Amino acid sequence: MVTFFLIFINVLVYFLVQNDKIYIILGLNILFFKAGYFWQILSSMFMHANITHLVLNMLVLFQFGRILENFLGALKFSLLYFVGGLLCSLLSAFYVFFAFDFLNQNINIVGASGAICVLMGFYAYRDKSATKGLIVAILLMSFVPLFMGINIAWYAHIFGFICGYILAKLRRVI
Repeated sequence: MVTFFLIFINVLVYFLVQNDKIYIILGLNILFFKAGYFWQILSSMFMHANITHLVLNMLVLFQFGRILENFLGALKFSLLYFVGGLLCSLLSAFYVFFAFDFLNQNINIVGASGAICVLMGFYAYRDKSATKGLIVAILLMSFVPLFMGINIAWYAHIFGFICGYILAKLRRVI
């Protein structure tokens, strides 16, 4: 049920927000650091650049969300998605800051990819037989588009996967 709600919210936000100025305010960018737009660490998780971006993310969210929501239950799954997604956004914010100061790039991150990669990392820890395949999938979806000239937040994918893996490992310890 939570998975379907997350998909609904992402689709709703995509169709409601079709304004470049709003993308800047809600996407994760240097404004986060400079003007105190702290909501960007959450709001950016529901923004998508285009319909292809939205559809691909929602397909993967559906796939891993259903499995992990059934395994964890609605509350723990929600916590994993949001806590992991926020951790990923914070790590991505550090990259945005680095890119602005040292690479002279002004990046605006949008998409649920980081939170979805948290789910993939969590699943990779829980199902050891899937770990290598999921690592390859993360690397392919992070770097193949770059080689094709498509701008993608590869670091959000990597950060998300690592956060999910660590959260799964901590869950096992706790």
